[in-house]
Amino acid sequence: MPQKYNIHTTPALPRFYPVGKYATIEFREECAGSCKECVKKKCVYDIFKENYLHMSKMEEPEYLYTCNSCFRCIQECTKGIFSRVVNPEYREIGNEYWTPDILHRTWYQAHTGSIPVSGAGYRGPFVGKGFDSMWTDMSEIVRPTRDGIHGREYINTCIELSRRPERLGFNTDGSLAVDVKPILEIPLPIVFQQPDFGVLSKDVRVSMLKAARTIGTKMFVPAADVSEDLMSFVSTIIPVVTKKNFQDYSKLMALADMVEIEYEPGIEKTISALKSTNETLCISIGLPLRADSDYAQICADLSKTDIDTLHVYADANGREFKSENPRFIKDMLRDIHLALIDAATRQQINILASGGIGMAEHVNKTIICGADGVVIDLPLLIAMECRLCGRCKKELPCPVEMETIDPAYGSNRIVNLMGAWRNQMLEMMGAMGLREARRLRGEVGRSMWFEDLEQESFAPIFGERKLSIDVG
Repeated sequence: MPQKYNIHTTPALPRFYPVGKYATIEFREECAGSCKECVKKKCVYDIFKENYLHMSKMEEPEYLYTCNSCFRCIQECTKGIFSRVVNPEYREIGNEYWTPDILHRTWYQAHTGSIPVSGAGYRGPFVGKGFDSMWTDMSEIVRPTRDGIHGREYINTCIELSRRPERLGFNTDGSLAVDVKPILEIPLPIVFQQPDFGVLSKDVRVSMLKAARTIGTKMFVPAADVSEDLMSFVSTIIPVVTKKNFQDYSKLMALADMVEIEYEPGIEKTISALKSTNETLCISIGLPLRADSDYAQICADLSKTDIDTLHVYADANGREFKSENPRFIKDMLRDIHLALIDAATRQQINILASGGIGMAEHVNKTIICGADGVVIDLPLLIAMECRLCGRCKKELPCPVEMETIDPAYGSNRIVNLMGAWRNQMLEMMGAMGLREARRLRGEVGRSMWFEDLEQESFAPIFGERKLSIDVG
């Protein structure tokens, strides 16, 4: 049995009031102020008590941010002075893809390390764009013993980043007749990446690297940003270089386990030069998913070279680059996965995918589509209370003062988020009857796609849909 891996979480209270979804508005002119059973005194979260303190100090009222949506005050007030409203600031955070709900759930998980649970259940649309048009098949839910969270049956979440041999050969004495490279393995199918957005101070980078080291994963960092202050994390860093500048970072690559080089036509000639800096170095190729390139064929050709991993990436919303009607990453991954199967190299090469990975369920769905693991960036910032407001792009002050974050606190928040994500991954895999994340790769039989279900059920009656639901 493999050694059990677990992520230990510790609650980390937010430094700033998280923007809550709901608020209560009170009409005080209707309040006599003398009720013996005033609901304000009964608030189990002491929201109103704290609010009075804020008013006495002329500070912003706290209840707009910390209302826990129990609505006891609304139901039990004898004068009916309370009303529930959606916090107007809540509507302003995030964007169309990185919705306020995603931010709010991420903050909760980073705070508690627990799986978010809604007492009202899911109240959103039946189907949507992107990952919301895909469901996982929980037909094995009748096997409750396959439960990795409670430890009754271990579920392995590790993946390799190094290339796997095509076949093994043995000598007459039973020894290996082929050279087998060292195996580079991480215990979670999630790799970090330095975001290209947000306040990226030294303490923010250290927070991410400390969290990556704690949970045993790696982090992609541009080689130019790896200063002497970050060299203590060299075993965690995957330096990102280009065909033009990789020779400037030979010292860094000699110490690293893995390096990523950005794709350019003719990059195959550079791979041997990279290997000369470190024979055991694992090589990843970073390939943007652009509409004006045949990325599936490019991946198939690259898989036949001496590389270990393909890192394919879409934009922050999971969409194809340079397209008027961009495809979503789940569909592009299917093309790449099947192209590697046709090239007979899928078992040797690894695929990491990034772009649009915002929730734990997206990790499993991405793997089902054909990836071995995912690469995340924005969730790391959100875990540290980023609101994706874009003020930093306009050189305006960060509302959560990201540049002042303590690395110990920041890494704690990220570790909590990863602990909550892993538990959700385990629950999903347990319900699907799988004991390994690697068994989930390309397992589309464990998923249901809206387009396929609609085609089977309604197309014979109403005809085929003229426009895809997933048009970007």
